[in-house]
Amino acid sequence: MNFRLSNFHLLTQEIVKQIYVPVPKFAHKGSNGQGLLIAGSRNMPGAALLSAKAALRSGLGKLIVHAPATVLDKIALSVPEAILEIGCRDKARLVSTNLIGNCNTIAIGPGLGKDPATAKGVLQLLKAAPYPIIIDADALNILAENKAWLDFLPENSILTPHAGEFDRLTGKSANHFERVLKTQDFAQKDRIIVLLKGHYTTIALPTGTIYMNTTGNQGMATAGSGDVLTGIILGLLAKGYTPENAAKLGAYLHGFAGDCALEKQSYESLIASDIIENLGEAIKLNL
Repeated sequence: MNFRLSNFHLLTQEIVKQIYVPVPKFAHKGSNGQGLLIAGSRNMPGAALLSAKAALRSGLGKLIVHAPATVLDKIALSVPEAILEIGCRDKARLVSTNLIGNCNTIAIGPGLGKDPATAKGVLQLLKAAPYPIIIDADALNILAENKAWLDFLPENSILTPHAGEFDRLTGKSANHFERVLKTQDFAQKDRIIVLLKGHYTTIALPTGTIYMNTTGNQGMATAGSGDVLTGIILGLLAKGYTPENAAKLGAYLHGFAGDCALEKQSYESLIASDIIENLGEAIKLNL
């Protein structure tokens, strides 16, 4: 147990400053990376909107959104910078291999739903992705119902569960500390990164190292906050950050943007959109 605890570290401003890579003077949208977001459903269009906005605010050059037609209509009005993938009208939620190959990374899950056609699309993506991807929300719940599919996860992929989603993947934990130790085992066994969301978000690396985030507040315990985090990490990973650094930098900035939002809001009034609106300030103050 002592050996395991020796691998625990605090995620601080000093660490994220070392991670940060300034935008080159002659950068263009191509060099800033292209990300694909697979998200949203008729009943949950807001999840895709929040993730898309957060990804664009994180600096990637191009964002493609793959979602049902009803979600695309809303994104076209609210996120005009996003590119809409026509293939998303396919009921099976399948993504063309050409599109997968043309992107730097993919995030899947926010507001996705769990119908059989969607599950088929998740499996197809896991088998086809040639690079680490980000898996959140309903995509995690689909994996929890099909645990054999974990074998198809690309190495160094980032899973972003909250406590309930993680328990569905690994079984109930007696307490949060036991759950954190399980993230350590899970990350090592499957060679992935597990970002366990909470007041002190935990980032478990395939090496067995654990980082505990030091930013964020209880006002961020609100619907959509996790969708924003997924979008931030998508933007960073698409820009070229390693999966480990995208997870660490994304978690820190997400929490700090929530802390900035709290200066203008209260614990009760803070909503997920406030985090996106303060992301620029978080980047300026820390990096």
